[in-house]
Amino acid sequence: MLSRDELREQLVQTRIAGDVATSRENNLDHYSSLANGDAYYALGLTFDQPWSYRDILALMAKSAGVVADPSHRWGQDTIDPELTIDAIDAMAERIAGVLARPGARVLIATGHPTGLLAVHLPLAALCVAKGARLLTPGEGWTYAGSGFGRPRRIRYLQDVAMLDDKGALVHTHDADPMRHMLGELDGDLPDLVIADHGWAGAAGEAGVPTVAFADCNDPGLFVGEAEGKIDVVVPLDDNVLPRYYAPLTDRLVTRVSQALPV
Repeated sequence: MLSRDELREQLVQTRIAGDVATSRENNLDHYSSLANGDAYYALGLTFDQPWSYRDILALMAKSAGVVADPSHRWGQDTIDPELTIDAIDAMAERIAGVLARPGARVLIATGHPTGLLAVHLPLAALCVAKGARLLTPGEGWTYAGSGFGRPRRIRYLQDVAMLDDKGALVHTHDADPMRHMLGELDGDLPDLVIADHGWAGAAGEAGVPTVAFADCNDPGLFVGEAEGKIDVVVPLDDNVLPRYYAPLTDRLVTRVSQALPV
């Protein structure tokens, strides 16, 4: 496992954190859309209080490390690598707390199979190695969601849920698949969901303990964390080359293992 300083440097070099590829314009557009009530950016969550554009920007500066100055409207935006590492460690503690229970039931899903699947697969293997049961509800369920023409279906790869479109794994922010999966469990909810995008938002909204990964242009999950519906959100660029996530994943897996009783 890399030291904290080494990991910080690697996160910045690969642009998982530091100066990220997500533009300032894109970030602010998403914050404004969420503040204006666009459900797409809520990622399956509802909120207990109104969140203004300024409130969301301030939260994202605090939780993800984007530039706090509202007059900075164009060009580069940032994720603070220190916040990323802190959240990785907090996520590890939360996962370990669940895996310490005999027969823990965990559900893992990703809306970013081209990037974050590289993180979720080792987490799935770790959960199994530590005696957890990975749940796979809804496999093969097909639906026609908004924003795409053809039906998509739930598919599992090594017990990690994703959507596919005629054999191609696809990116999604949609919360409907997780809603269906939890509904199929008929009240026998998981002890933990590890996810991102709408998969995480729908789980948190349903009251399931949830830890998540989120980019700085996905404010909904950070607002959910601020309101207590999501336990931990790790800020990162969610679509760099999959191999770049290896040191981050190694720290997460190692920290979980260290926190568990021998």
